[in-house]
Amino acid sequence: MSTSSPPPTVRFEPEFVQAITELFEQKIVFNQHIGLKIDEVLPERVSGHLDMRPELIGHYAHHRLHGGVISAALDAMGGLAVLAGLAARHMDDSVEQRMHRFAKLGTIDLRIDYLRPAVGSARFTLHAEALRLGSRVASTRMAFHGADGTLLAVGAAAYIVS
Repeated sequence: MSTSSPPPTVRFEPEFVQAITELFEQKIVFNQHIGLKIDEVLPERVSGHLDMRPELIGHYAHHRLHGGVISAALDAMGGLAVLAGLAARHMDDSVEQRMHRFAKLGTIDLRIDYLRPAVGSARFTLHAEALRLGSRVASTRMAFHGADGTLLAVGAAAYIVS
C-alpha cells in the first residue's frame, strides 16, 4: 500500500490554452470552415462545439448535418485530446515546445458510428479523451451530442505521435 499522495492536477497556463485554441480554430482552415470552436482544454479531456449552418447540411430535404462534418469534427477533437495529454506530460517545456509536438500528430485510423441524425438549427457539442498515450501511437474516443444532450455519434481513433 502506497502512502504517497496522488500527483498534483496539471493545469495548463492561459498562454497554452490560447495557442492551442488559435491553432485549432484559426490555423487549421478546415476547422475554421466548419465552425469548430474549442470550449475546454484539460489534460484528461477536451470539449468544443459547432453550430448548424446551411452550408453544412448533407441532406437537403431533412436538413441533416453532413456526416463528413461530424467525422472531421470528431477527428479534430481526438487529435486535440492527444495533444493536450502529451502537453500535460511535458509541463517543464515551453508553450512553443509543447505546441511543436502537434507537427508530428496524424490520424492513422478513424471509426465513426452515427447513432442518430443531427438535425435542426442547433449547437452541437463534442467531447474527446485520450485513452492511451504511447510513445508512437495514441488512442482516443470521442462523442458528438445534440443541443439537448442526445448522443448522435461516437468515434474512436488512433494517431501517430512520433
